[in-house]
Amino acid sequence: MTGPHDGSGRPVAPKVYYSIGEVCDLTGLKPHVLRYWETQFRILQPTKNQAGNRVYRPREIKVILLLQHLLHKQKFTVEGARQRLEQLRREGDPADEAQGILATSFLDTLREDLHELRDILTI
Repeated sequence: MTGPHDGSGRPVAPKVYYSIGEVCDLTGLKPHVLRYWETQFRILQPTKNQAGNRVYRPREIKVILLLQHLLHKQKFTVEGARQRLEQLRREGDPADEAQGILATSFLDTLREDLHELRDILTI
């Protein structure tokens, strides 16, 4: 089976919009961090539903993951991350660019985890 499935094994379609709580669960970030980033990065502007709650599209989640990578992994300052996003915007869509950067970051993390596991198992 590929992709997400429900309990009966049927495929589940990806959602069009995600709540701030769902984005927090996906990213490990707190809601106040997402709200702060909205004030600092113009590219991150989630819409609001009829109840006035923030809703995020998959593209915005990619940008959030890219920001998380830039700020937490690569240790960019907010201003540095803003400049990097602007550079990516001039080169194309930052959300598209995020795919490659995040895939590389995921592989690096996986590699580190495997090395740690190997070290534990060889003790």
